[in-house]
Amino acid sequence: MRAAMAVGIAKGINTVANRGKDPASMTPAERAQAKKTQKNSRDMVKRARQAARITRRIR
Repeated sequence: MRAAMAVGIAKGINTVANRGKDPASMTPAERAQAKKTQKNSRDMVKRARQAARITRRIR
């Protein structure tokens, strides 16, 4: 179940970052922006997981 969730989250982040476009049809500037958005989104997911882990320990 976790593996399926991880794949779904990764696909969702990529789709949102690329705005539904194929990377081959993007300009270099759009590709760079999409890559930056993907990294920021993955960092946010990482922080959310860390926060959830910490709150489980506290309870």
